[in-house]
Amino acid sequence: MPASPRQLTERELAVDPIDAARLLLGGTIESTTPEGVVGVRIVEVEAYRGGDDPASHCYRGRTPRNDVMFGPAGRLYVYFVYGMHFCANVVSLTDGVPGAVLLRAGEVVTGLELARARRPAARSDAELAKGPARLTGVLGLDRAHNGTDLTAPDASVRLLAGDPVDPTAIRTGPRVGVAVAVDVPWRFWVDSPAVSAYRRGTRRTRAAPPPER
Repeated sequence: MPASPRQLTERELAVDPIDAARLLLGGTIESTTPEGVVGVRIVEVEAYRGGDDPASHCYRGRTPRNDVMFGPAGRLYVYFVYGMHFCANVVSLTDGVPGAVLLRAGEVVTGLELARARRPAARSDAELAKGPARLTGVLGLDRAHNGTDLTAPDASVRLLAGDPVDPTAIRTGPRVGVAVAVDVPWRFWVDSPAVSAYRRGTRRTRAAPPPER
């Protein structure tokens, strides 16, 4: 009988967001709600830092909105975007230093029927969690999950380690839709039909408050 997947720890996630992004690829985020359990294998992520990353929510400092992104590592940072959707991030770096990894896309590996019910417009199973808002939607996450400790054994949302991904299989490129730091190659993905389409952001001529990403 195969062993149960191991839950990732705070120590493992308290690293630079670029390293955390690579670590998360191939792992699973699993959400338990009254409706059931949905697990998504992570196939695409983006790394965001703090004061040295103008595309980050924390570029201009700590606020009530981005407070969770300052740690501790392993917390879930959930935000509302475009007045329509929620997006989910895994906090990294040491406590007090901002950094996080946006979960951009994944493959549903547990709770497929529930995921289909939550995303009835999906034309295929590969589209169920293809994009950050879709991924968050199939997991049933919203603002109430902001700050959840993903490393706690009894958490309703958990991060499970996957098989190590061959570094040569990880692809990199610019982040999707950001208006600043548009060429920074901090998007990471592995080959999968669930990887979202790349959309280049419109470059700003000078730094400005980062958009809702």
